[in-house]
Parts: sequence; C-alpha cells; structure tokens
Amino acid sequence: MGLEEREDESGTWLRIYAPLARGEAVAAALRARAGPGVRVAGPEPVAREDWSETWKAGLTPIEVSPRLRIRPSFAPAAAGGAAELVIDPGQAFGTGSHASTALALAWIDLLAPGLAPGARILDVGCGTGVLALAALALSRATRAVALDLDPLAAEACRANARRNALAARLDVLQGPLEALRAEPFALVAANLLRTELLPVLLPLARSVAPDGRAVLSGLLEGERDEVLRALARVGLRAHGERIAVDPGGERWIALLTGR
Repeated sequence: MGLEEREDESGTWLRIYAPLARGEAVAAALRARAGPGVRVAGPEPVAREDWSETWKAGLTPIEVSPRLRIRPSFAPAAAGGAAELVIDPGQAFGTGSHASTALALAWIDLLAPGLAPGARILDVGCGTGVLALAALALSRATRAVALDLDPLAAEACRANARRNALAARLDVLQGPLEALRAEPFALVAANLLRTELLPVLLPLARSVAPDGRAVLSGLLEGERDEVLRALARVGLRAHGERIAVDPGGERWIALLTGR
C-alpha cells in the first residue's frame, strides 16, 4: 500500500505499509528475497493518524543562504529580501533537504546571481524543478529548460513553476537528454546518481557553453575518481567541489565543472 524510506545513524531502512491481515505474509515474502545484510522486522500495527497533517511533521524551511530560502506551503513566508521558493514533497525528488540537493543548491546560489542577462539554464533530471527554479529566482533575467524522463516529475515541475510565478521563464520537457536540440547553456545542473549520470555525460557535456559551467551532484565521495576520468573523456574538468554528510554517514560530493 505504500513505502517510506528513512536514513539515520544506523543506516537506511524502509517501512512498508500493508493491510494488517497480510502483514505476516508480506514479511515472509521479504525475508525470502532479502539479500545479505538486510534484516526484515516483523509487522507492527500502525495507529490511525490524520495523514493530511502528519506529513507536515519535520518539514521546515531550508535557508540555503541569505539570498535563497525554500519552504513548504504551510510554513509562513519570511520577511526580508531573500528569494523564496515554495515546494512541497511529493512523488518527484527534490525539496532541498537531501545532501545532494543541498550541495547543488549551494553551487547555484553562488553562480546564478552572476549570470549575464539572457543566459540560459538547463536542469537535467529536474524532479520537482527545485534547481532550475532556484537559478531563475536568483537570476532575474534568465530562462531555463527542465528535463526529466518521469512524467510525474515533469508534472510536478510545471506545478511548482506556476506556484512560484516562474512558469513564463521555464520550459519543461519530458524525454531523454539526447533528444534535446538547443544552443548550449551557460549553466547546467544535474543531481543524478553515478549510474544515471555516466550514460548521459556526453550529451550533457555538449549542452555546456564554451564558457559555461555544469554542476554535477548526486555523487558519493568514493565515486570521484571514476567520474573525473569520465569527465576528461568528454572534455570537462572539475573547477571546484563541495562535500556534505547525510544522517546515515554517507559523504556526498557536488562537482563544479567546465571546459
């Protein structure tokens, strides 16, 4: 009926929701298929909750910098001159809370205000569109393209663009990066796992303008050398790096790259 993923000091764990009468059968099926090191606990009854309110627990505004703030829709707007995005969690990835998203946002917060008027931005694997929307909010004279394979992500991205009054400056496309036919972009952002990034690295490199920059997040620290070698093969090199540690102890990196 549903699945929830969480991370804490003990690692990553999943909570799977099923009808109480089927709980033992679900647990037995999971144990039969679990790989080494995976522990399956027994079923536990879940108390009735008002899920229309429960989902809000633990969701607070994210202060990316004095220039940028991301908040859920139920949190009050902040006073002051910071750019503010309203994004609620949903089926598409990216509200700013995950370490990889936070790293990408930090690079965008640094780079986007310096983009020239008319510069264009590309968000590859856009999810909620948070990276493209942040870049647009921080650079008033730019336009962006957000691209994702998942129709739910494309739908969420369009909805968030409308909610934040940025739809007129954002084109949302559903499909592979290889199908994009456009002039190179001044800023490209991709928050993708290594297994998702490497297959599209060549078309991604081609989408970066000669004097442009690409922010590549979603990578673990131990994957750095492999990714750097792959970048060299497509004509990109690292110009900077940021590191963040998630609650489970994983060390994530975001590379700033260019020609």
